[in-house]
Amino acid sequence: MVAGMLLLASCSKELEVSSAPDFEVTVDKTTHQVGEEVFFNIKGGEADEISFYSGETNKQYAYKEGRTIDVSAAPLTMELQNSVQVGTQTNQLAIMYSTDFNGDYSSVAAIKKATWIDITSRWPLATNATFVPVVPVPPASQDISRDISMLKVPGKPLYIGFKYLTRPQATNGLARQWFIQAFAIKSKVQYDGTSPIVLANQANAGFRIIDDNKNNEARALSLITTTRITLQGNLYRHAGLAIYNPDDEMYNPLNPIYDPRSPSFQPTTVFPKYVAFDPASPYNDPEVEQWAVSRAFDVDKVTIEADYPESIKNYNNQPLKQYKYVYTKPGTYKVVFVAANRTIDDAKSVIREVTLTIIP
Repeated sequence: MVAGMLLLASCSKELEVSSAPDFEVTVDKTTHQVGEEVFFNIKGGEADEISFYSGETNKQYAYKEGRTIDVSAAPLTMELQNSVQVGTQTNQLAIMYSTDFNGDYSSVAAIKKATWIDITSRWPLATNATFVPVVPVPPASQDISRDISMLKVPGKPLYIGFKYLTRPQATNGLARQWFIQAFAIKSKVQYDGTSPIVLANQANAGFRIIDDNKNNEARALSLITTTRITLQGNLYRHAGLAIYNPDDEMYNPLNPIYDPRSPSFQPTTVFPKYVAFDPASPYNDPEVEQWAVSRAFDVDKVTIEADYPESIKNYNNQPLKQYKYVYTKPGTYKVVFVAANRTIDDAKSVIREVTLTIIP
């Protein structure tokens, strides 16, 4: 029993690292030309792990925890494309913004408590399935962008909303299907010297559909994916629809789409229960307003994701005596190597810096 207790105690003890690596990095010269190989001479290359930050954009040790950039004084632009198809209704879509929305997405009434200002006129609205504005072929100017700097209110977030109205379709024609894609909000600040900072894009803008009828038969057919917003009205219910015809093939139990032995079998199709058309239902052809509203955009500052190093040695690799790298742009670069000895429970590391000048 005593032996077992001693064994258990020894197994539960954490595996500590005795010391950090004895690690150094030198270069034969600190000035190189673009395209020239830089040779880093390494002492202590038997360390368990060695990571390399080149000092280039998105590869800087100083930003290993991310960075926050002040964009409050810089111009702001918004991009989007839209297209429309089917139906005949007009003036269904409006592009809106708010700086006092409180983030309550629970209902259309909650959305409309905020002050929303119509900016639809800043973008051409499509008349068919062709997306507009059309993004020009580089290096032409990005005509898809529109300056929205005047929408900013210091210290307040910016929300973008797409308001979509479906009027009774029996008297106004069928509702149209609108698509919004290529959405982006950008600052003219260029943290890497070439590209504007993206505050939001289609995938992370956080748009949500607000539909008061989502739990009844007047629910909208709208949806949101990472690449597109689809705005579409509710189904116009009338006695002529196939679902209200008891003789339609969908109600025939002998229909081969329900027969697992048939080549026409559709395994996801469920045999429907027939419900007769109710001409008095308020959900047949209502006037419906729905919204797609973004998350809050901070127009004063933006957080850029952390920079990550390149792993140039791990525990299973042979000791590293030299590492070479090529820079493609001129500039001054603070190169950082991080060497570590590590166990499952502990780690000790050292940091070594080299400043390089890269000339054309």
